[in-house]
Amino acid sequence: MAESKLRYLAMEFSVDVIELVKQLKSVKETIISNQIGRSGTSIGANIYEAQYAQGKKDFISKLEIALKEASETGYWLELLYRTNYIDAQTFKTLSSKCTSLRAMLVASCKTTKENAQ
Repeated sequence: MAESKLRYLAMEFSVDVIELVKQLKSVKETIISNQIGRSGTSIGANIYEAQYAQGKKDFISKLEIALKEASETGYWLELLYRTNYIDAQTFKTLSSKCTSLRAMLVASCKTTKENAQ
């Protein structure tokens, strides 16, 4: 159940990131938009890939990659906010969603590692 919620939230976040990238490209911002587009959508891709992992180690590895991508995405969001490409409300909303994904990924990794022992 928790995994499907994680996949759902990751997909919703990816949609939000793609909408943000469209907005950024409309104002001719390409450097950060390319970066956040890759990292923000990679979170969900790795979570989806984890469901077909070849064992617990591979599963954990995919979730840890998703966690790293979520951390990177948080950095790009803050940079966009500090450079005035996104407003405070957009930053708060997307940052909160990204933080929630990170927390869920940390919990999933921890639980899987504990159950593997």
